[in-house]
Amino acid sequence: LKSRPDALSFAPYFDLYTEAEAATRHLFEVALGLDAQVVGDMQIISQVKQAYQWTADADAAGPFLHRLLHTIFFANKRVQQETSFRDGAASMSYAALELVEELTADVASPRVLVVGLGEIGSDVCRHLADSKSFASVTLCNRTRARAEELAAEFAPGRLRIVDFENLAVALRDADVVISSISRDTPFFTRELVAHLDVLSYKFFIDLAVPRSVAADVEQVPGVLVYNVDAIQSKASAALEMRLAAVPQVQALITESLLDFADWSREMLVSPLIQRMKAGLEQMRQQELDRFQKKATPAEVKLLDEATRAFMQKVLKQHVLHLKAACRRDEADQLLPLLTDLFDLERMPQPA
Repeated sequence: LKSRPDALSFAPYFDLYTEAEAATRHLFEVALGLDAQVVGDMQIISQVKQAYQWTADADAAGPFLHRLLHTIFFANKRVQQETSFRDGAASMSYAALELVEELTADVASPRVLVVGLGEIGSDVCRHLADSKSFASVTLCNRTRARAEELAAEFAPGRLRIVDFENLAVALRDADVVISSISRDTPFFTRELVAHLDVLSYKFFIDLAVPRSVAADVEQVPGVLVYNVDAIQSKASAALEMRLAAVPQVQALITESLLDFADWSREMLVSPLIQRMKAGLEQMRQQELDRFQKKATPAEVKLLDEATRAFMQKVLKQHVLHLKAACRRDEADQLLPLLTDLFDLERMPQPA
């Protein structure tokens, strides 16, 4: 416990909301990707689900949190099905993945090599690790430790690693080379690529700025090069489509918040409903006990069924009126009336 960081040290990274509606709306917007660096980022809802799972496993979530998170998950499903907010690849790294999948659609067991594992190279690795489209994904970085770290984080045992000194061999084997090497001059020159003896198509996807693949590399027979501009255009088109869907997502959030608010208000009267039910059941049992000695077992069974059905009908009507009053914000007027009507103050709290 002594080595655990002080919770206050994390305070600057959190927003403080004093109103329940503002706090829940913020959680919706974050979880659905409205506040994400890449609008509509699907990774965030996965992170929220994982955090919720940890909370549930620790038995640290109550009815309110359970309902709130499941309302968010249902809203997320509607966003996916009813809007274009998740369509296309709005980030450079995901656009690169989509491009690779398109280019290798007709390639049997495609092999991908990622060279350079900076920020964008790391993002590409994460997406590649999640994809099932490739026979192998190999990572290459000047610092091997960085490649090992990413391989262990994203897909232990599935991502291969090659030392930078052995890059030439990996280049010959790869169908697609994704480069994000950071340097002033192109690393992949025409001379280097020409020595690879390309027998079929080999695709170079250059994510580096400035370029890491020389412009004349595409003159090598069988080699096709896609640079940042082509991928950025693809990502920009997807981003515009997602931004156009933002009003639809906001409307779905508002609708979900209204449903959740109705449920929350109903939860406020749940204890009273339970006491009503317990009180009616107590009276029913008392009356049954009075008649049991005078009746046959068959008559007692019929009487039990009849009184139970009658009690449920009476209770159902009051519960429906009470829930409707909650939605109209009029529950405060009904609570005292029902408490007096059923003498609930004298009823024991249900277990």
